[in-house]
Amino acid sequence: MSAVSQLPFPESFNMVFFGGAGDLVTRKLLPAMYQCHKNGLLVEAGRIVCVDRQDLSEDAFLALADEKARQFIPAADWDEAVWAAFRQRLAYLRIDATQPEQYAPLKERLKKSPAAVTVFYLSTAPFLFATICAHLTRQGLNGPNSRVVLEKPLGHDLASANAITADVDRYFHENQVYRIDHYLGKESVQNLMALRFGNALFEPLWRRMWIRDVQITIAEDVGIGTRAGFYDKAGALRDMVQNHLLQLLCIVAMEPPASLDSNAIRNEKLKVLESLVPFTEEDVHEKTVRGQYRAGLCGGKAVPGYLEEDGIPPGSHTETFVAIKAEIANWRWAGVPFYLFTGKRLAERLAEIVVHFHDVPHPIFPLPKSGACAPAKLVIRLQPDEFIRLYLYAKQPGDSMELQPVSLDLNFAEQFKVRRAEGGYERLLLDAIRGNQALFVRQDEQERAWRWVEPILNTWANDPKGPLPYAAGTWGPAASLDLLERDGICWHEGN
Repeated sequence: MSAVSQLPFPESFNMVFFGGAGDLVTRKLLPAMYQCHKNGLLVEAGRIVCVDRQDLSEDAFLALADEKARQFIPAADWDEAVWAAFRQRLAYLRIDATQPEQYAPLKERLKKSPAAVTVFYLSTAPFLFATICAHLTRQGLNGPNSRVVLEKPLGHDLASANAITADVDRYFHENQVYRIDHYLGKESVQNLMALRFGNALFEPLWRRMWIRDVQITIAEDVGIGTRAGFYDKAGALRDMVQNHLLQLLCIVAMEPPASLDSNAIRNEKLKVLESLVPFTEEDVHEKTVRGQYRAGLCGGKAVPGYLEEDGIPPGSHTETFVAIKAEIANWRWAGVPFYLFTGKRLAERLAEIVVHFHDVPHPIFPLPKSGACAPAKLVIRLQPDEFIRLYLYAKQPGDSMELQPVSLDLNFAEQFKVRRAEGGYERLLLDAIRGNQALFVRQDEQERAWRWVEPILNTWANDPKGPLPYAAGTWGPAASLDLLERDGICWHEGN
């Protein structure tokens, strides 16, 4: 069950993917739409048009889509007949998005299949957003039932992000704009909202008197792959913290919304971002750690360091690892540290939220562990598998009163017997078609996130020391653990 309200599905739709022959569309978005089709979630009168400047015939594009589908749709979900039926929804147009006269074929194609809703998904470089929005508007393709989905990165700092917003706002109203963060589409994130706001159990405990710290981790075991050109200009702070990690922090820390209306939910997320304690230059040095991976072993295989990756300039100071101690200045969370971790070439692929509760004020039982690493915690795992697990103490069998940590486990795959792809794009694509903006980022949220991140960016830019080295296949620089140990806390290593 989604944690957001269900709006009625339109009787027909057109989904137009710009960058339609690119990596994101063929690896993620088309497989996600296939899953929606396979599960009966798409109306019959729904069409998908992929637009790209690559010189491909429609048959060549469909062959590419076939190849990627077989590669990236899990074997358990693959059905040859279902894919063949889904394939009938697809069309391809070769269009250079910068050339206004080339939009005419798109206009003609959409005229052939008029729809109640048209969604333009811009899986392109952000500098093309304004150009595409302008040409769509001038061709008369931006109507009251048109929507535009913006794929990150949305700028590289506050000024560039605001410039993108201003450019898009010239052509699309804010209620037509869907800034996507695929982590918000994950079942475990939506179930965190359901856990908090659908049950009375946790609400009395969800505050500073009972919660000691919160740790949010998004770890990747892969390097930068073929993204050197993008990644060296972005780095982990822009790529992961400003959007994914801060959005997860908002879901954990927000107040109960008045309703499931999209703006009610996003209003509460905004309040969290407004309450984040801003960083001074001294705070950046004391409460953040940046790292860069060196050569090491990942999965038993030798891998190069960041500076040896193809396309990375010598001496680059771009960070591939970030650890931050964040604080929220409000009555619910004052004094509770929120630790944010993300990095590439780490020990394993892992994304989770861990809420540590305080120890009992006066322990009367002998404990196997005490203090910083006591296991009273709630773990919300986002990837690679999805579960919510509550760790508590219980008496171990025998005639003694010794306690051992045990867990109450909600595994979504086992409990609901429904397979869900882990990317989260299915839910978000369906919500874009429905017109539900609750799981998309509003402009003022984006601005506040950039305002909080920018002092860190500026301080790092003026620091000649650069990022700390860490070996690939480890959990990052040792200094990142100091952030917790100074507070008498240890990091929860996923299990």
